[in-house]
Amino acid sequence: MEKKTIGTMISLLRKEKGMTQQTLAEKMNVTDKAVSKWERDLSFPDVNTIPKLAEILGVSIDELMHAKVEDKKSINKNKIIEVVDVVLKAIGIAMGIAVTVLSILGELEIKSAFIMLGIGLATISISMLKK
Repeated sequence: MEKKTIGTMISLLRKEKGMTQQTLAEKMNVTDKAVSKWERDLSFPDVNTIPKLAEILGVSIDELMHAKVEDKKSINKNKIIEVVDVVLKAIGIAMGIAVTVLSILGELEIKSAFIMLGIGLATISISMLKK
């Protein structure tokens, strides 16, 4: 079975009980905004209120806490990987354009052209390796 986030679990269990966010909030002595944030995984219930929340939702503390907590670091890591991929491709394209423009202007030595094209090919190759 796919693990759900704590917020998803709270929302699912609340709806199974036929409760609104307002109703759950009143039973927990919090605002409906707090319940909304829990369900969207923007915040979490206070650790001292977990037993009461589990009781209201009709599950054990273990069942409620068995949910998966989203790992913000892995989300950020994926964004970093995407940015690095774009940068590597951009370097390759920039080197190709630079060689073309400099050779048209007659300002490029052969040795420098090979180095620049090599850098461009290497960065594009690195970008393609991880796919």
